[in-house]
Amino acid sequence: LKPFWLKPLARRKAKTSFSELPDTRQGNMGGKKSYQNTGKTFRKPKRPFEKERLDSEMKIIGEYGLKNKREVWRVQYALAKIRTAARVLLTLDEKEEARIFQGEALLRRMVRLGLLTESEKKLDYVLGLTTAKIMERRLQTKVFKLGLAKSIHHARTLIRQRHIRVGKQICNIPSFLVRLDSEKHIDFALTSPFGGGRPGRVRRKRGKDGGAGGGGDEEED
Repeated sequence: LKPFWLKPLARRKAKTSFSELPDTRQGNMGGKKSYQNTGKTFRKPKRPFEKERLDSEMKIIGEYGLKNKREVWRVQYALAKIRTAARVLLTLDEKEEARIFQGEALLRRMVRLGLLTESEKKLDYVLGLTTAKIMERRLQTKVFKLGLAKSIHHARTLIRQRHIRVGKQICNIPSFLVRLDSEKHIDFALTSPFGGGRPGRVRRKRGKDGGAGGGGDEEED
């Protein structure tokens, strides 16, 4: 009789792998499971090293003071969706109910955002929209064009540091698209030192050091 440690191990039946199990997920017809809860906001270019596109993107980033290329892609993706909607509506008959209501809603929105004028309320003009037109409606661009900032990059800093308001609401999103009726209400926030609010931390400290006898600024530097 052999000791138990010399006996050959009994072969266990191999367990079924996960790949062999049937797919029981709901709403997924045998495809790959998606863990994404939100929709896409941008689309990467198919050709990553195309010289003409790279040059044009860098020009847009420099002209409008953008953070990265994702901001350019986001605008291009939104513009592509708007154009697609207009292209689909143009294939319908002019008297069809969907084209009348959805087309009017799309044009009304474009006019409200300042992307089209009142005389351009046609779907054909929607197809002619460009990235530059949307960039011109950004809050960052408007703050610079109104003279509230010294440069396009300074405008972004003011917005992010909550110095800018649109109407009564402080807006700290540089990519916020300004409506036509809100354009005249862009100004410094009431809580901002630039808008008559309380002085900033550095100004208060300098004033305190100056009142105490001076010399504090030199030590701080």
